[in-house]
Amino acid sequence: MNAIAPSNSRIISAYIAQTPASAAAYARSREVFPAGVTHDSRYMPPHPLSVTHAAGARKWDADGHGYVDYVGGHGALILGHAHPEMVARVSEQLARGTHYGANHDLELRWGELIQALVPSAELVRFTNSGTEATLMALRLARAATGRAKVLRLRGHFHGWHDHVAFGVVNHFDGGPTPGVLPDLASQVVLADPGDAIDLAAVLDAHEGEIAAAILEPTGSSYGQVPLRPEYVRLLREETAKRGILLIFDEVVTGFRVALGGAQAALGVRPDLTTLAKILAGGLPGGAVVGRRDVLELLDPERAAARGVEKIGHQGTYNANPVSAAAGIATLEILRDTDALARAHAYGARLRAGVTEVLAEEGVPWGAYGHTTGLHIFINPRGLPIDPRSFDPLTLGYADLKLPRGNQTAAKLRLAMRLHGVDFSPWPGGSASAVHGDSELDQTLDALRRSLRLLREEGEIH
Repeated sequence: MNAIAPSNSRIISAYIAQTPASAAAYARSREVFPAGVTHDSRYMPPHPLSVTHAAGARKWDADGHGYVDYVGGHGALILGHAHPEMVARVSEQLARGTHYGANHDLELRWGELIQALVPSAELVRFTNSGTEATLMALRLARAATGRAKVLRLRGHFHGWHDHVAFGVVNHFDGGPTPGVLPDLASQVVLADPGDAIDLAAVLDAHEGEIAAAILEPTGSSYGQVPLRPEYVRLLREETAKRGILLIFDEVVTGFRVALGGAQAALGVRPDLTTLAKILAGGLPGGAVVGRRDVLELLDPERAAARGVEKIGHQGTYNANPVSAAAGIATLEILRDTDALARAHAYGARLRAGVTEVLAEEGVPWGAYGHTTGLHIFINPRGLPIDPRSFDPLTLGYADLKLPRGNQTAAKLRLAMRLHGVDFSPWPGGSASAVHGDSELDQTLDALRRSLRLLREEGEIH
C-alpha cells in the first residue's frame, strides 16, 4: 500500500495536529501489529484513528473528536452503533453464557429467520465470517459438480482465502498474489464484469470444467463497479444451462439491498448464497445458505445415502449464542420496522446532496450508488464529467476501482475527518437507519470545505 508522500500539505498537517492521541496509539500499534493495523483497509497514513466509543450514527476518537460514521463496522451496522434493543439482548445472553459447545435454541431461531427472509435459503450452515462462507461455498460447489474450476469477475471481493486473493485490486491477469500456489490460481478463471461477450468466450473456453461462478450481485465493493441486472440474469441463465452453480456473495448486500438481499431485489435465485456482516448484527458470524441437495453434502447420513464422502466442517465459534442473539435482534428489527426503508431514503438524499455539492463547487467528479451506498468517483484521468449527469455504467472497473493509496482519495478522507466525518476508503460509505438530518447537513458542509482544501493543494483542477 502506498503512503502519502511527505509534503507541506495543510490537510495532513492539520490532521496530525488534531489527532495526537491516535498518533500515539498508532506508534504503539506498530510494535505489535504488521503495519500497525488488524485489517488492511484500516491502514491509512499518516496514522489511522483510534476510536474509543460509538453510538447511533457517530463515533469518537481518543482525542475526543466526534465523527459522522460511514464506515459502519465495514458495512455490518445497518442499525447504527450500539442499538439499544440489540445491546439489551446481547447483554442478557452474556449473562447466560458465551459458548455452550452444543446445539442451542438461538441458533435454531436464527436459522429459521434466515430461511424466512432469504429466497434461496433451503438449508443454512453457519460460519465465523464472510471469508469462511465463500470458502465453504466453493468447496461445496466443487464437491457437488465434480469439477475443479471457479469463475470470478475481476474486481469482485470475496474475502482473503487463496481462491479469491488475486484479481481484486491487482493481479487482474489471474496471477497469484504472494503465498498463493500457482497451481491453485490456475483453477480460477477471471472474466470482465458486465461484459456479456467476454463471459460467453470464457464459458465456452472452459466448457464442462467450471464448478461455480461467484459474484457480488450488485457489482464489486457494494456497487463501486455496478453491474446491470440484465448481466446478472444472463449469468444465471448461462450457469444453469451449463451445470455451473451460481453463488451470490451477499456478505455486504444481504439484508441491506432488501430484506431478502440482492437476490430478492433482482428476482434471481442463486444456487448458493454467502452471508455475514448484518447477518450477525455487527458481531462475528457468517453463513452459507442455498439448495438442499448441495448443503446436504455436509450431512453424514444424506451423504452416505448418496454414496459420497461427507464434506467436513468445524468452527469453534459457529453460531455462538452471543452472535446469534445479536443476529436475531437485528433481523427481527429489520423485518418488523421501517429501519431499512429509512436507511435507503437517507442513502438517496446523501447521494443527491453530494452531487449538488460537487456541481456547485465545479468539481468534475461523480456521486453514485444504490440503496444505502455512496461512492465518489474522483476522476483520476480528468474525464469531462458533469456531476449531475454522471453515469458509472459508462466506465469500467479499471477506472472506477481506485488503487489502494490513491493520494487524492486519501487526502479527501483526511479532510473529511478534519470536519467531523469519517468516510470509507472507496471513498464514500454506507448509511444506516439512524443517520438523519443533522448528519446529512454536517456531511455536506464537510464535503464542501474538504473540496476547497483539496483545490488549494492542487488535487482538484
